[in-house]
Amino acid sequence: MKYFIYARKSSETEDRQVASIDAQIDELKKIASESKLDVVGTFTESQSAKEPGRPIFLEMLQRIHKGEANGILCWKLDRLARNPVDGGQISWMLQRSVLQSIQTYGKEYTPGDNSILIGVEFGQANQFVRDLSVNVKRGLRKKVNDGWLPGVAPAGYLNTPDREKGYKILVEDPERFHLVRRMWDLMLTGNYTPLRIHKIATKEWGYRTVQRKRLGGSPMSRSAIYKILNNPFYYGYFEFPVGSGNWVKGKHKPMITEEEYQHVQVILGKRGKPAPKRHLFAFTGLMRCASCGSSITAEEKIKHQKNGNVHYYIYYHCTKKKNPDCTEKSIEVKKLHSQIDSVLQGVTISEGFKTWAIKHLHEIRQGEAITQQVAFQNKQRELEGATEQLASLLLKYTSSSNTNGQLISDGEYQALKSTLLKRKQSLENDLQGQGKQLEQWIELTEKTFNFARYARLWFLNGDSDTRRAILGCLGSNLLLERGKLRIELRPAFQSIFKNNDYVGVVADSARTSTNPAMKRKSEAFGFANPTWLRR
Repeated sequence: MKYFIYARKSSETEDRQVASIDAQIDELKKIASESKLDVVGTFTESQSAKEPGRPIFLEMLQRIHKGEANGILCWKLDRLARNPVDGGQISWMLQRSVLQSIQTYGKEYTPGDNSILIGVEFGQANQFVRDLSVNVKRGLRKKVNDGWLPGVAPAGYLNTPDREKGYKILVEDPERFHLVRRMWDLMLTGNYTPLRIHKIATKEWGYRTVQRKRLGGSPMSRSAIYKILNNPFYYGYFEFPVGSGNWVKGKHKPMITEEEYQHVQVILGKRGKPAPKRHLFAFTGLMRCASCGSSITAEEKIKHQKNGNVHYYIYYHCTKKKNPDCTEKSIEVKKLHSQIDSVLQGVTISEGFKTWAIKHLHEIRQGEAITQQVAFQNKQRELEGATEQLASLLLKYTSSSNTNGQLISDGEYQALKSTLLKRKQSLENDLQGQGKQLEQWIELTEKTFNFARYARLWFLNGDSDTRRAILGCLGSNLLLERGKLRIELRPAFQSIFKNNDYVGVVADSARTSTNPAMKRKSEAFGFANPTWLRR
């Protein structure tokens, strides 16, 4: 008799209480030594046996068919099989005496044994897996219905190991939650690529993952930043199972709003996943070639003069990826700075106008508050209607489950429920933020006026990151054409640019909104005011 040792353990639930592979081998070698068994090979495998197709197990059976061994030494029969296909192979090999012995801890199986007993043991192993699968799925469904995402918590959140199994939830990670939120904030500016954010988080912030915490954590992978920025979990929803179309509102604390998530998706859709750059220049990735549509890159050139002087130049030019024969001219960075400064000069407002405009903002806030109160009442009624619709939908669905008549199908129920839940959540978010909207609007508009007042100064005195951020905020669709930068100003700055002379007149005359001489000017100013204030 020649034996193969076979030891298996998987990371899945059915093997949670099983000894490790090393522990199994140690015990099996003791059995071989005590029983004087001739062991000619050892096979180990870290894979579940609930489905057929384990490569190492199949290799062992093939070598037994070739006559290299005629016995198997394993801890228990369920190490060999937990499915009827593999169990049938073992039973058939025993009946044909291809296998003459299966030695386990405390028992031996031979061809002369009653096949019913072996079949029962394999059947029990298979039924254990089936029951376990049903129980696990039931537990997952309950957890999802309670609003909790099953599995490992996404970056910025933690599972609760101190809670009983089946009652674990997701909580904020005190070490990483605010760092992941900062990643979203950087992406929302539109001035950072995902790979740049990854570099900042790992190099400057020292971000480390939760895994291998005892070893101090490991740096976040590049793919992880894309998983974060593409995951709806962060604004409060998750899909389970993935690809089912069943979206669930989570009970975890959202890190961002749905609007912020959608805005990031637009940015990612426009830029894709840019390749890492060897050099970081202020404006690369923001501009495109007006002739062929390729991106604009930059390179540094060094000029050595005979007298020993060294001059450094940076040129921005077309990458020519879309058209190798593109003839678009390059532009030296100083000229580019000058052109951007000229545009900033056109949208710069005076200190007097900024002060007057912000004061005017607070005056119109009173009228806006009345309008918002009416909107609040309308949304409150709409929320009550959505809640009633959900209750009615549940009643129809449960009625169809208890009667022979099919009032509503499972698919229709899930689709309608998902739509109504999203609408209900949207209304709840609107109502919760109703009181904050006006204040946020005022704050954002003040920041816009401050940008128009000081952006030129910031650009002239700032570093490359500051200049990049200012150009990104100033406009979109940045094109380099014949050595000149074309900027499509954002609507708020377009209004200032077109009416800059008039803004100066208003600033000189405006002192208070109660000034009689100012009334006519306020009326004339009205055509531009809504655009500036609401952008």
